[in-house]
Amino acid sequence: MKIKVINGPNINMLGIREPDIYGKTDFRQLCSMIESYAQNQGIDIEILQSNHEGTLVDMIQESYGNTDGIVINPGAYTHTSIAILDAAKAVGIPMVEVHISDVSAREDYRQISYIREACFETITGRGVRGYLDAIDLIVERLSE
Repeated sequence: MKIKVINGPNINMLGIREPDIYGKTDFRQLCSMIESYAQNQGIDIEILQSNHEGTLVDMIQESYGNTDGIVINPGAYTHTSIAILDAAKAVGIPMVEVHISDVSAREDYRQISYIREACFETITGRGVRGYLDAIDLIVERLSE
């Protein structure tokens, strides 16, 4: 089973950017945590990150035919990108939306999620643990 973890803008700044909201775990530590978890489960994992919308679209499109599931944290593009939504809908890969913070308790503009329409589940406010929960949901979904 192959799962891609796709991260959007500023996720590479974890541990630096607003640690009171996003925690002190940095991006390298997040990647190590995910890789270790996946290895223990026998999952082939690929972790990607970009600050550029078109690159995120490319990452999703390149998943077609070679990826079983996608964990996606589009960052701020969650609230603005129909292009990312369209790519996700086009590939039809089971997808879980993840947000480290509880976006439902934040600013009004963070209440909008375009990507949610293409995802079978959304995890918010669980910190970096949400990524592991998302992997579990994809594994469960693919095992049905």
